[in-house]
Amino acid sequence: MDKQLAYTAILSTRAQKEIIEAWNWYEERQQGLGDRFLNEIIKSIHSIEQNPESYGTKYKSYKETSINIFPFLIIYIINKRKNLVKVISIFHTSLNPKKKY
Repeated sequence: MDKQLAYTAILSTRAQKEIIEAWNWYEERQQGLGDRFLNEIIKSIHSIEQNPESYGTKYKSYKETSINIFPFLIIYIINKRKNLVKVISIFHTSLNPKKKY
């Protein structure tokens, strides 16, 4: 039986676009690598849903966590009243950090 999630994650349009672009990039390099990337994103988002406060606040109310194996961060905010986590960005760590938020 699945555990009840403490929060529900929703992805911004930006985050959805970043996932699709990264998936395509990885798949072009090696078939199946995009799926591995997507699975790591899903695992990380489930972890955030279980305990969103466990990750550090980096800027204002934005929190972030790194993704295993891949050079990306999941940047999100918490809406405690609605038990929601809004994923703002799936941010590639080689990009200008000023564009994270």
